[in-house]
Amino acid sequence: MPTRLESTRYRRRLRSRIIVSYLLLGFGLTALFALATIYLRARLEGSLVESWLQSEASNFVEFKRANPQPDAHFTFTRQIEAFAYRPDRASIPFAWRDLPRGVYDLEEYDANGRLKKYKLAVQRAPDMVGYLRYDYTQEALTQQQMLIALASTVFLFTGLAWLIGGWLSSRVISPVTELARRVGDLSGRGSPEPIAPHFAADEVGELALALDDYAARMTALVKRDQEFNADVSHELRTPLAVIRGAAELLLANPDLPDKTRQRLARIERATVQCTDLTTALLLLSRNERGSGQTDLYKLCMGLAEANRAQLGGKPIAVFVEGRQDVVVAAPEAAVAVAVGNLLGNACKYTQEGEVRVVVEADRVRIADTGPGLSDEDAARLFERGYRGSGVGGTSGGGIGLSIVRRLCDLYGWKVSIAPRQELGAEATLVFG
Repeated sequence: MPTRLESTRYRRRLRSRIIVSYLLLGFGLTALFALATIYLRARLEGSLVESWLQSEASNFVEFKRANPQPDAHFTFTRQIEAFAYRPDRASIPFAWRDLPRGVYDLEEYDANGRLKKYKLAVQRAPDMVGYLRYDYTQEALTQQQMLIALASTVFLFTGLAWLIGGWLSSRVISPVTELARRVGDLSGRGSPEPIAPHFAADEVGELALALDDYAARMTALVKRDQEFNADVSHELRTPLAVIRGAAELLLANPDLPDKTRQRLARIERATVQCTDLTTALLLLSRNERGSGQTDLYKLCMGLAEANRAQLGGKPIAVFVEGRQDVVVAAPEAAVAVAVGNLLGNACKYTQEGEVRVVVEADRVRIADTGPGLSDEDAARLFERGYRGSGVGGTSGGGIGLSIVRRLCDLYGWKVSIAPRQELGAEATLVFG
């Protein structure tokens, strides 16, 4: 489950996404508006100026053709410089000579060295070429000032969108924040209080209703699990203790036949294993470690003896060696289930040879001479229900090793099974 700090970070991310959405919306709309304004102004202004200059150039050429006298004066509607030349006249400015009919944007420096922007209209006739030059510097400056004003407007509206987004996000997120707080307060309560009545009949209210329903079902499930654990702890352990006590009393009779004594000893071992397994499973279901001290070497000796009795005539020798002073800080039932499953697994898949248990300072190693295992089996053996590719005709549901892994997760142990170089496999259980 995410911690409260992680939940707060997720809420902040959601609020940040809302703010960024408003920020991008405000910036996008104002930027599009500014670009549309610039485009329309340039398009309309340029079209009008060009149309007007072209018309003036055409009128000027017609006037000069009709009035070639130098003192004939043509009146323009604006401040325009006019030039008329014969087509083959060398005095035409070099940059203008090859320009066809139309309107052009030019930049030239005046006598004072200042850059001027012009619109040049060219009108050509068979016997005359006319040029009209219109000073466009002021209009260009006005356009630049308009760009600055529009850019300022974009930033202003973007900031306004950020403020609105922050305010609206706090309003939008507040019900979700309140819902998260109330859901967080539900943890640890035996009978949680419904949270849906605290919210309006909207999407958050529907989510609160769904959470109430889920909390009710989880509460019932947890209650059933607790009752089952209590029932198992009492009702199953009691008959197991009776069976074990009866077996011990019968084994104390010195006149028992050997076969009967062997069967009673097997019953006693089975009750011990069943009691240990019940205790380990209860610890796992409650997610509690329990306390205790376990003599590891003594435990391995007892487990080895129990597995020797279950070999069924297979030519396998089971050895226990190593240190005899190792004590594991855990209940004997948990250690017995973990080591017993690894040892039983080795004896089950070994057809002949030996199974050797080595007790070391912080671990126990179980090596066998079985068929070994592949890399895929070594990586997946501890998955629940996985039995591996070399199971042959053996029985089992692939659950024992998954129980070992869960016990290791509970106590902080480490377990692994790897193929041996010469033959078989080796399981290692590290305590600590």
